[in-house]
Amino acid sequence: MKPLLLKVSSGPAHSFSVRHDVLPDINNRWHCHPELELIYFKKGNGTQFIGDSIKQFKAGDMVLVGSNLPHYWRFDDVYFSDEAPEVEMIVVHFCENFWGDQFLQLPENKLIKVLLERSKRGLQISGNTKEKVAGELAAMLDTDGAERIIMLLKALNTMAVSNPANYLTSIGFKYDHDESENDRLNNIYEYSVRNFRKKIYLDEIAEIAGVSSNSFCRYFKSKTRKTYSQFIIEIKVGYACKLLIENKLNIKQLCYDSGFNNFSTFHKHFKQVTGKSPLIYQKEFTKN
Repeated sequence: MKPLLLKVSSGPAHSFSVRHDVLPDINNRWHCHPELELIYFKKGNGTQFIGDSIKQFKAGDMVLVGSNLPHYWRFDDVYFSDEAPEVEMIVVHFCENFWGDQFLQLPENKLIKVLLERSKRGLQISGNTKEKVAGELAAMLDTDGAERIIMLLKALNTMAVSNPANYLTSIGFKYDHDESENDRLNNIYEYSVRNFRKKIYLDEIAEIAGVSSNSFCRYFKSKTRKTYSQFIIEIKVGYACKLLIENKLNIKQLCYDSGFNNFSTFHKHFKQVTGKSPLIYQKEFTKN
């Protein structure tokens, strides 16, 4: 992937950045930055792209993104409407060595060092750890000076000690920082998220990408390590997961609402992507 390289501003009085965001378009572009990013979604839902991982995000989710790992959160269309629901996030950006080159080499910080190394593949934070870190992030917004650094250290230590995190990207995911393809990939992502419920023809998406139909499939796979059809299936399954969690439709109804043409195809692809049947996925989420 070739993400947009962004510069994160921490301000002259701070060594790292803590933000309280309430707009849906803050993170809606494929990008990366040298700083690690810890983000907590208090309100809002949408599609999450991190490296080669595609899934739905929802209120209550928390993710730790490693240095220069490309990512993109696209809120659902409803959040851009005239009567949009509220969006709220707490976002922290920090460099791995902002506290000095030797800090992570201290034996007491071994687990934090391992956490930051693991974050290079993106980490989904879950369970009681997520709830505790969310409280620490909220407190961080109201602190300053050395106390602010202590709160960040506490949050990282909470995650490092309990280790309740799942990798998001595949182990073989590689990326570079050539910015020449940013607009093309953003256009493909944006168009795909808006139109995945209908059949997207090769000529159609190739035109969006600004390449010929013959070269599009090769181009897309070279940038994402996935075929375009696989990419669309993962978006559809992610959306189906969201509908299952919301539990507003029966499984056959949400199959078609997710863009699948028949239930057997939906069931097969859902199990391939999630490792579970739709019914088991829904039951496990409800139980948890």
